[in-house]
Amino acid sequence: MLDVTRLRVLVAVARHGSVTAAARALQYAQPSVSHHLSRLEAETGSQLIQRVGRGIRLTEAGQVLAERAEEILGRIDAAEAELAAYTGLRAGRVRLAAFPSALGTFVPTAAAAFAVASPDLELRLTEAEPPDAVRLLRSGEVDVALIFSYQNGPSAGNGPQDAETAHQPADDGLRRVPLFTEPIYLVTPKDMPGDRLVDHSAKRWIAGCERCRTALVQSCAAVGFSPDIAFTTDDYLAVQALVAAGLGVTTLPGLSLRSHRHPGVRVTEIPGLARTVTATVHGEPPDPPTTAALLQHLGAAATAWAPHPPA
Repeated sequence: MLDVTRLRVLVAVARHGSVTAAARALQYAQPSVSHHLSRLEAETGSQLIQRVGRGIRLTEAGQVLAERAEEILGRIDAAEAELAAYTGLRAGRVRLAAFPSALGTFVPTAAAAFAVASPDLELRLTEAEPPDAVRLLRSGEVDVALIFSYQNGPSAGNGPQDAETAHQPADDGLRRVPLFTEPIYLVTPKDMPGDRLVDHSAKRWIAGCERCRTALVQSCAAVGFSPDIAFTTDDYLAVQALVAAGLGVTTLPGLSLRSHRHPGVRVTEIPGLARTVTATVHGEPPDPPTTAALLQHLGAAATAWAPHPPA
């Protein structure tokens, strides 16, 4: 059986890139880290690290084990936190990772309601785009991850689907609680004509995060063109400012526009293109009391903030 302490050492080496940095992060002596790595290699019968000059790097086997170990340790840490919450061994605490437009809209409403209803519980917030939020959830650094996924597209039933949604295994150990589905809008300068993506096929485009960029490219491809992406930024305030200045056109979800609406832009809903916002947690219910309380307030706040789904 693999030793949990040695798995923690391997994950620390993978994260920090060296034995010295891992020892510092774990507050271990450097020889102790080297000993744990040697014992882990003996337990697995595989070479996990490789000397490169004065440093080390993980072998392919080491990388595979480190990735799995991070998930395993995350679940162990989550289980310990849940047990502590149930048995009252420490004050309740819940940690939430959320993307920027959620933090700028319904999350503060949920956080305020949570604080009023549960004054003895501590809520910690971390800004993270969906891939990073899921990684934080898997590693046990947060208890709830707010993520989004794009569904369908401007062509009837054959548009883009978010990569995580399309390829996520059903038994990955995470549970996704849908909060709402919001429309995606074409955003153009205020006086620029054209209500369809294809009307702007010759324009310069502004893209957002990686998955937003993928959805944009696939949506444009579905109507017959490849967008000329001239600017890329995750800042939806900057995106709208660029559009208002006539430097390009873009697409944005409803939350981004509800959080901030530049007076110099025009928005048009794109039929059939939508984004689903989901609260993601470990395992099946019942959830720990702190997590359940946060999910309840997130659901209530999302209901109040969410636009009607596109027809």
